[in-house]
Amino acid sequence: MNGKPSVLFVCVHNAGRSQMAAGWLTHLAGDRIEVRSAGSAPAEHINPVAVQAMREVGIDITAGQPKILTVEAVENSDVVVTMGCGDVCPVFPGTRYEDWKLEDPAGQGIDAVRPIREEIRVRVEKLIKELT
Repeated sequence: MNGKPSVLFVCVHNAGRSQMAAGWLTHLAGDRIEVRSAGSAPAEHINPVAVQAMREVGIDITAGQPKILTVEAVENSDVVVTMGCGDVCPVFPGTRYEDWKLEDPAGQGIDAVRPIREEIRVRVEKLIKELT
């Protein structure tokens, strides 16, 4: 890693898990880590229940927009965290990859999404300690 480390969060729709992870990392690490997120088949909008869950802890992810996963995004990231995107993520030598097994918040209510949000927070906190 040269300079500021960068992390890319990837899930299928880039509407729930990866957006919550990006929100947590931005909130907890500030400008110490560059944050990206993308999806292999992005949705049109961020999952409103994910937005609600993050709002409950004082984090606004409404400015996020689901984006398509690109080779450049992977290539320009020091760490790529996948969350159920299967084998669609390109692999580059020298890039660190992690696969976080997390429940998909799509179609779930707030009571089901809160524990997912908290599991993501714990994993993001650990990642920050490793990168800074």
